[in-house]
Formats: sequence, structure tokens, C-alpha cells
Amino acid sequence: MLSKDVFSFLKNLQKNNNRDWFHEHKATFKVIETDVKQFYNQLFEQLNTVDSIESFKVFRIYRDVRFSKNKLPYKTHFGGSFHRTKPELRGGYYLHIAPNNESFIATGFWDPNKEDLFRIRKELEMNSTELRELMEVEAFKSVWGVLQGDELQTAPRGFDKLDPNIDLIRKKQFIFTKKYSDKEVLSNGFEKEVIKSFKVIRPYFDYMSSVLTTNLNGESTL
Repeated sequence: MLSKDVFSFLKNLQKNNNRDWFHEHKATFKVIETDVKQFYNQLFEQLNTVDSIESFKVFRIYRDVRFSKNKLPYKTHFGGSFHRTKPELRGGYYLHIAPNNESFIATGFWDPNKEDLFRIRKELEMNSTELRELMEVEAFKSVWGVLQGDELQTAPRGFDKLDPNIDLIRKKQFIFTKKYSDKEVLSNGFEKEVIKSFKVIRPYFDYMSSVLTTNLNGESTL
């Protein structure tokens, strides 16, 4: 279980997002950080019993303010990502821990490279039936809702804006998210609930992995 101190610290940091306050409470932060990293490590181990995860990363709390208008020095959340074993398996998992009922999990493709994005779009141009059907399965939809992500206002170059699948083709990201309350995050069943939800995404990952490891003729590119 995560300690309630995690949210207490983050709430205080929201009110005191400056280097002096953080320095005074650095010892408390290190305890909190250790607790959080242990939770992510446990999640990594559990995910590896149902999937093949080659690595995970807990992001630093320090913000890079060099190119940002927001000059606050610290993030007021914890975030960590879990990477499936490539090149066979595509997609990734993410857990965001934040107070005030702002925690969530996310899965999918946040920033596909241009080659992968083009390959996905070409597949959807040919046939989107399989993807649409799996997203409409009640067991899937009840957990993950609808497909999200940034998208173009019109068709990408080389694609027809009148294509019946243009709603999917113009997407630049292909992600799903699920929110959690503070109470849910601090419950002793949260880890199992996260794993259960991540398992539900597998048909989507299987589909995308198949697309991204074959050419348009269905031949393996590995």
C-alpha cells in the first residue's frame, strides 16, 4: 500500500513550490520517494507475471524549466512508465500519482515515431474493423472508455480527408486513460486493481504489435 503521507507531502508541495521549502523538507521527501519507488517496483514485478516488461522508470520530481513558461521547480505528482519488451511487443503502461483525485493510469502510444505512425495510419486506411470491434467490447470499454490522444484538424499528408476512417487516421496519439480517487489509490487493493485494468488492454496491444511488426502485406518485419 502507498502511505497517505504521499498525498500529504504533495499537497504541501503544491502550496510551497519553491526551493527553500523543498530543501527544508528534503528528508521527508526522500522517505516518500522511497515508498513510491517501492510501489512502482512491486507493480513492475506483478506486471511481469502477466506481460513481458523489459524496464520501468520513475520520473524525477524536478521540473525542467529551461523551455517552459511555468517556472515552478517541482512536479506535484509522481509518474512512472513501464516498457514492454521490444521489438516484438509494442505499447506501454503509465501510472500517475497525484492528490485531489487526479491520479490515473494510461496505456497505449504517447509519441509514436513517424514510421510507426505512418504504418498505423496505413493499416487503418485499409481496414479499421478489428480495432473498432475490440474497442467496443463491453469488458474493454467499461474499464478504458474511448480512445484518446492529440490529433490533426484535417487529414495527414497523403491521406484522403473523406476517408471513412479519417477519425482514427488523423490521430497522432493512441492512448487510453482511467482515473482514480485518492481513496482508491490508498486502498490495499489498488495494486491488484491496476494490474487487472492493464490486463484488459492486452487485445489492443496485441493488435498494435501485430500491425507494427508486419508490412502492409502481413509479412513480418522482424
